[in-house]
Amino acid sequence: MREIVLDTETTGFDPQSGDRIVEIGAVELIGHMATGKTFHEYINPERSMPDEAFQVHGLGDDFLRDKPKFAAVGQAFLDFVGDSKMIIHNAAFDMKFLNFELGKMGLRTLPWEQALDTLAIARKKFPGSPSSLDALCRRFGIDNTSRTLHGALLDSEILAEVYLELIGGKQPDFGLSNQPTPKQGETQTEWTPRPRPVPLPSRLTEKESAAHAEFVSKLGGDALWLKS
Repeated sequence: MREIVLDTETTGFDPQSGDRIVEIGAVELIGHMATGKTFHEYINPERSMPDEAFQVHGLGDDFLRDKPKFAAVGQAFLDFVGDSKMIIHNAAFDMKFLNFELGKMGLRTLPWEQALDTLAIARKKFPGSPSSLDALCRRFGIDNTSRTLHGALLDSEILAEVYLELIGGKQPDFGLSNQPTPKQGETQTEWTPRPRPVPLPSRLTEKESAAHAEFVSKLGGDALWLKS
């Protein structure tokens, strides 16, 4: 089963009022496991960045000026997603922006039933409790210390871990496992995952690493990434 965990960053809250997408990050899961395959693009919104949005994600006009416009990446994004289920935190927000941009290009829009909203799942599972991504990381003990600013690809990777916990942890099928029941007198050995013999390659391409380095260089000498 293929799923795509995704997130976007934008200039604001309403595409109908002129707000645009400035970043898309998506992570591929197969069988609830990350494959290492991702989609990530910074996008020129063709408008200035409001200060309120800049304080959230740190993506400013100078950084985004030479990035591709959505029209240049929209088809590649659709090809990456395909007909796979999309896992999104507050899906209504991202879907309205994505479909607005895709519609402007004359491309097919994404059906709402293709999206699974982890925010709705969290609110149903933990009624009355905070359901932000940071709050869910605290609840499940997921390390999100690198999340000093919102970033679409990083947030997608974190959301993939949160999603796994929301659907039941490392064995989401609960009692539906095909593991046989031991016969009388037999000892059942519980299977545990082993480390990969060869680590997965880095998910970052040279283009993404260069874009990140350029972004950090514009934050000044006090940037967190420069203090390690």
